[in-house]
Amino acid sequence: MTKADVINEISDRTGIDRADVQATVEAFFSIVKNSMAEGENIYVRGFGSFVNKKRAKKIARNISKNTAMVIDEHFVPSFKPSKIFTEKIKTSPKLRPRG
Repeated sequence: MTKADVINEISDRTGIDRADVQATVEAFFSIVKNSMAEGENIYVRGFGSFVNKKRAKKIARNISKNTAMVIDEHFVPSFKPSKIFTEKIKTSPKLRPRG
């Protein structure tokens, strides 16, 4: 499902104009990105958490030049689903393990 599909689905379910839904979704993504860039985490009860995870400094290998290089500590964005979200996926009848 793409962002356009999500916008269309919200518009169909709520009856809100597609352009208004698109502006709202874009604003949400912008707020999430800007807040996380400022070091703030975002918690949405019943959905999940958008958090910054710290990666430690490490030594890596550049295989093509056969040299070691240092990767400084840095932060990466991460999403952790809530227990309710995780449980809904685990019990979904459409997502049964194969075998």
